[in-house]
Amino acid sequence: MMQYPASWSVEKLGDVLDIQGGSQPPKSEFIYEPRDDYVQLLQIRDFGRKPVPTFVPKNRVTKFCIKEDVLIARYGASLGRIVTGLDGAYNVALAKVIDDHQFFSKKYLFYLLQTSVLQMPLKMISRSAQNGFAKHEIAHVQLPLPPINEQHRIVAKIEELFSELDKGIENLKTAREQLKVYRQALLKHAFEGKLTAQWREQNRDQLETAAALLASIQTEREQRYQQQLQQWQTTGGSKPKAPKPLPPLIPEELAELPELPEGWVGARLGWITCGVEYGTAAKSSESGACPVLRMGNIQNGRFDWTDLVYTDDEAEIAKYMLYDGDVLFNRTNSPELVGKSAIFTSNQPALFAGYLIRVNQIPTIADGSYLNYFLNSHIAKQHGNTVKTDGVNQSNINGEKLINYPFPFCSLEEQMEIVAKLDARLSEVDQLNQTITTSLQQAKALRQSILKKAFSGQLVAQDANDEPAAALLARIKTERATAKDDLSVRQMRK
Repeated sequence: MMQYPASWSVEKLGDVLDIQGGSQPPKSEFIYEPRDDYVQLLQIRDFGRKPVPTFVPKNRVTKFCIKEDVLIARYGASLGRIVTGLDGAYNVALAKVIDDHQFFSKKYLFYLLQTSVLQMPLKMISRSAQNGFAKHEIAHVQLPLPPINEQHRIVAKIEELFSELDKGIENLKTAREQLKVYRQALLKHAFEGKLTAQWREQNRDQLETAAALLASIQTEREQRYQQQLQQWQTTGGSKPKAPKPLPPLIPEELAELPELPEGWVGARLGWITCGVEYGTAAKSSESGACPVLRMGNIQNGRFDWTDLVYTDDEAEIAKYMLYDGDVLFNRTNSPELVGKSAIFTSNQPALFAGYLIRVNQIPTIADGSYLNYFLNSHIAKQHGNTVKTDGVNQSNINGEKLINYPFPFCSLEEQMEIVAKLDARLSEVDQLNQTITTSLQQAKALRQSILKKAFSGQLVAQDANDEPAAALLARIKTERATAKDDLSVRQMRK
C-alpha cells in the first residue's frame, strides 16, 4: 500500500469531486462558423492536432466550461483522456471534473488524473458495445490529497521538469526528421550517380557506353524469353509472351529523372523485367501451411514477419511462391503508402497477396536491391504522384503503369556498388534512428516516473507551515454542517 506524507490525506473521488457529463442539441443545429448567441461545442477532437470547431445555439446547451476546467473523455478509443484549455460548452463524450470545495488545484488534478490512479480503474470498466464509464463506477477511486500549497509546488516542479523533457524530446524528433532528409538525400545522390562518381572514374576503361547498355538490355530480355519458351515446351502451362518493345521516354518523362551521368540510360522499368505479376487472391487464415505476405508486412523496404496470415492452397503456393531477390510493390492503399516496396531475402517460404505486384526483374541486368532502393526513393515517389489513380478512399498503380515507370539504368556492376554504399550508410542511419526511438521511449518512461514521484510525495519537500489536508477537510465539513443548520433555521422561520 502506498505510504503518503503525514500532511496528506487520501479521499474517495465521489466524496470530494463531482463528475458532470456534457450536453448537446441535434446535429441539425450545428454550424461551423462563429455567430452571435452561439457557443463552441467542445468535442474530444478539438483538443487534438486537427480540431473541427463546431458551434451551437447557446440556449440549447446546459453544460459549460472555462479554460482552466479539467475534462475526461468518456467513450471509445479516447476513454480516460484528460484535457483542458478551451472555453465553451462540452458535448456528451466529455465529462467535467467539478471541485466545489476547492480541495484541489485544477492543474494538480489535470496531472493526477492522467496517472494510473484513475486510468487503471477506467481500463477495468467494460461495456458490451462501447467502452465508457458512469460517475458511480469511479466514485471509489482513491485520490491522494496534499496540502493546497504543496499541490502548487508539485505542479510547478512537474511543469519545470516536463519543460526540460519536452525540449529534449523536440530535439530528438528534430534529429529523426533530419535523418529522414539525409536518407532521401543519399537515395537521390545514388540515382543521380553521385555516390559512385569516384568508382566510375576508377573503372572508366571497363564501363559500357549507353548504347551498349541498351543493346545488352535487349539481348538479356530476348534470352530470358527464349528460356521461358523452352520451359513452357517442356512443362506446359501458359505460353510466355514475347517481350514487347517499349517506347522511349518522352522529354516530359525524362524530366522526371535527375540529370544522369555519362553511360547511364533513362529507361522504363519494364525494360528490366520479364513481366510484372499480381499476387494471390486465395483466402487466408490465422494458421496454415505457408504464410502470405501482405501490404502491412512491408516496412522500410523490408518485410516484417509479424501479424502473418496463412494458406493451405497448394495450387496458389506453387504459383505465388517467393524467391530470393524478388521485389514486391504495393499497388493500392492510401496515397502516401502506394508504391512502398520490399525485397524478399528470407529462407522461409512465403507467398504474396493480391494487392502486391512482383516485379520479376531480370537479375542479369537489374539488381533487386538497387530496384528496391529506387522504388522507395523520393525520386520514385515524386513520379508516383503523377501516375496514381485516386479512388474514394485509396489510390493505386497497376502493372501497366508500373512497367512504364521512368528508371535510371546503369551497369549491373555499378548497381551493386551503389547498393553496397547505400547498405553501409543507411545501416548507420537505422542505428541512429533506433537510438532516437529508444531515447523517446525512455523519455516517456521518465515522464511517468516524474508523475509517480509527484503523487507519492517524493517530488517536492513538505513544509511544516502548510495546513494539513485533514485540517482542510475538517474545516469544509464544519462549513457544510453550519450551512445546513442555517438552511434549516431559515426554513423553520418561514
